[in-house]
Amino acid sequence: MIKVDENGFYGRFGGAFIPEMLYPNIEELRENFLPIIETEEFQNEFRYLLRDYVGRPTPLFLAARLSEKYKAKIYLKREDLCHTGAHKVNNTIGQIILARKLGKKRIIAETGAGQHGVATATVCALMGMDCTVYMGSVDMERQKPNVERMRILGAKVVPATSGSRTLKDATNEAMRQWINNPVDTHYIIGSVVGPHPYPEMVARFQSVISEEMRVQLLEKEGRETPDMVIACVGGGSNAAGAFYHYYNEPSVRLVAAEAAGLGVSSGKSAATTALGKIGILHGSQTLLMQTEDGQIVEPHSISAGLDYPGIGPVHAHLFESGRGEFVAVEDEDAMVAGIELSRLEGIIPAIESAHALSALNQLTYNPDDVIVINLSGRGDKDLETYIKWGNY
Repeated sequence: MIKVDENGFYGRFGGAFIPEMLYPNIEELRENFLPIIETEEFQNEFRYLLRDYVGRPTPLFLAARLSEKYKAKIYLKREDLCHTGAHKVNNTIGQIILARKLGKKRIIAETGAGQHGVATATVCALMGMDCTVYMGSVDMERQKPNVERMRILGAKVVPATSGSRTLKDATNEAMRQWINNPVDTHYIIGSVVGPHPYPEMVARFQSVISEEMRVQLLEKEGRETPDMVIACVGGGSNAAGAFYHYYNEPSVRLVAAEAAGLGVSSGKSAATTALGKIGILHGSQTLLMQTEDGQIVEPHSISAGLDYPGIGPVHAHLFESGRGEFVAVEDEDAMVAGIELSRLEGIIPAIESAHALSALNQLTYNPDDVIVINLSGRGDKDLETYIKWGNY
């Protein structure tokens, strides 16, 4: 049974390991998020905006040519068709409504690939709230279009210049800012990471993905359950959303594709379940890439959204319990898979999503299996990376 307990643990992963100065912020969220989001008023507004603003439900598309190549029935859950170009907006819509009901006036966020930053800037513009996004300076360089999108939407984009200058460091900066502005500020975390209640809260907002999948599969296949769901995992919010309504369906294989970078043993990887040990980062206990003395090992991925040195606690539990299957996909293989989908189906995927597509090459399945791949985002933001890679 995959379920979070009252202290925010999935098995031995999760919790809220936070400095005393963050306690009021986290306690306010923990006490209020369920009572607020379970009200009819909240749900009506959340569902209305998902439908009329985000464009949900997103299609479940039978990828005929991809299916023919891989000898299985492959569906793509088209999160790339959400407003802003990725699944991230499902969560930011939920959190901005929650923040407003808590009386917050200002929003901060971290971002890696820029999609969560864009989604946060978008909902802040929609609600007329001040927005500051922290982004690693390295990621700002490789995701310039998203930086400019955030600025056009009215957000202030602040570079993180410490450490590897990527997602981990942006998260550090955002948390420091939140500690200093606890009363009027809400921190919209973009993935199923951080202290409780964030992992469960983000997963609930993203669970609309698998909620729709069940309805759509019933219509298309006469059953709500596929044989397999595949999603990429950095922190893991898109995977948490795609897996959520199948956690306790043992007939459904849950497959998470991590970023192996230049190879699991290369020293340039982000394959947390292959390389990680239990530890604490950004307020939760999970699996982390770390040295013997507990220093974080800098991750690497060609994808800005997957180079995080840990995974969300729910995914760490899925791995340790054996409920989830984890595969490591190298940069080169992900890029090949992204071009392959572009040529076979006319869909250019985000490089994050291309990792999930590439996982097909490492899995065994039957010709009559129904496989759903969560296409978490579109590739517009990654055109520069595709161009530099060049093998097309």
